Amino acid sequence: MAQEVLRMEGITKIYDNGFVANKNITFWLHEGEILALVGENGAGKTTLMKVLFGLETPQEGKVLINGEPAKILNTLDAISKGIGMVHQHFMLVPSLTVAENVVLGIEPMKNGLFDFETAVSMTQEVADKYNFNIDPKMKVADLSVGQMQKVEIMKVLIKGAKIIIMDEPTAVLTPQETDELFEQLILLRDSGHSIIFISHKLEEVKRICSRVTVLRHGYCLGSYDLADMNEADISRLMVGRDVVLKIEKEDPKLGKPVVHIKDLVKINETGKHVLDGISFDIHEGEVVGIAGVEGNGQSDLSDVLSGMAGFTSGTVEVNGNNIKGKNVHDIRGMGMAYIPEDRMEYGCAGDMSIRDNIVADRFFKKEYKSGPFMKKKYIDEIVDQYIKDFEIACDDKSQPVRMLSGGNIQKVVVAREFTSGSNFILANQPTRGIDVGAAEMIRKTIVRKSREEGTATLLISADLNEVLECSDRLLVFRKGKVVAAFPKANEVSEAELGEYMLGLKTMTAEEMEGLL
Repeated sequence: MAQEVLRMEGITKIYDNGFVANKNITFWLHEGEILALVGENGAGKTTLMKVLFGLETPQEGKVLINGEPAKILNTLDAISKGIGMVHQHFMLVPSLTVAENVVLGIEPMKNGLFDFETAVSMTQEVADKYNFNIDPKMKVADLSVGQMQKVEIMKVLIKGAKIIIMDEPTAVLTPQETDELFEQLILLRDSGHSIIFISHKLEEVKRICSRVTVLRHGYCLGSYDLADMNEADISRLMVGRDVVLKIEKEDPKLGKPVVHIKDLVKINETGKHVLDGISFDIHEGEVVGIAGVEGNGQSDLSDVLSGMAGFTSGTVEVNGNNIKGKNVHDIRGMGMAYIPEDRMEYGCAGDMSIRDNIVADRFFKKEYKSGPFMKKKYIDEIVDQYIKDFEIACDDKSQPVRMLSGGNIQKVVVAREFTSGSNFILANQPTRGIDVGAAEMIRKTIVRKSREEGTATLLISADLNEVLECSDRLLVFRKGKVVAAFPKANEVSEAELGEYMLGLKTMTAEEMEGLL
């Protein structure tokens, strides 16, 4: 048995509002081990790692590193004790080089000035040691997403980290980039580093980790050898019930086009064509998925369709209505429901109640009003039913949305949008950062609404499993263009999809004819 390099014992963290994030959790990590830490949103994973990295102070418990008690009051304490964290959202300065980013906080100086050449040398040494194929002199702004993640890992390694926390490390990577990352993690593991791998992607947990620790509702259910478990076993422990990991769906019965996009061009403030001649339709009863490395036009398309941003030229119609010059309210009135990429910024009002967030788009509708007054009893009954139907875990409907876990906040957004009566759903990263149970509900509802209600859905997601399982047709975006179109998403492999996402392959206009 390898040496135990980390033990968190009896960790309890209760916030000022009484919320119990961690309750008497004991957790350990061996030298040269990749350990998965899993659980639903709100299960306590983030808080536990914040305690380890010095971002939170627990009321009870202790941390031991290599068997010795360790006092971790802040991130500097954690770093000095060999703990590093690679965050899900990269913390890089795009205008600086790789080397300048890697040495931030430990900058080499010469004659009172930053010594760039020494920084390059230090970065190259780490790159060579751990087989990172990256140029220290490149600007971070010019890197791919996979390369940016390598820079983040190098940042913690150069500071001497032996225990590395990886938070959702594959969330925005292509299959090929994920393969490269796993090769790096195995190399780090074999060189004596210990890795805590936080992920909702259970197939990756099985692939790269040897053990899994499962948290639920702030408690630790236990640590298990993954050789003895499958994905269904893990999800059952996380959620407390069986979870459908594969979605079965009938072939779509297509109706009339609900969304029509022709020659859409959007040029941003720097003169870049972020959308460059996009053309496709979405019909009643189908789910059209969009895959692509983030930053290739998907978010720009979402902004245009939702009314959050305008466009330069082309035609965009929703239910026969041209949306040029229209705002969000106008386009919602045309029949659009919108699940935004950033639920806290654009999907809800954090200080408002669950009730008010769910009916926020309906205050002006006649069935919700009696003269100038709202029908409080009627609204309360409807909201109570939605809380039940969408399995929103909360104290009651008057609870502020910001007090909920990420998964339950997303359920509030989804409950409002899926019950709006719209026949076009624009779903941008609908299950990002939420647990397997909440994701299952959302994916099943997307498919059900297309089949039973004839809803037209545009699904934009960085989760390739999601777009492959939920979509009927599938488009790939790269550099603001559609570079591939597949008539049946379930017949495409992740590896093939990744080749188009990375630009290794591109379909011709003739190959895509009739598929858009």
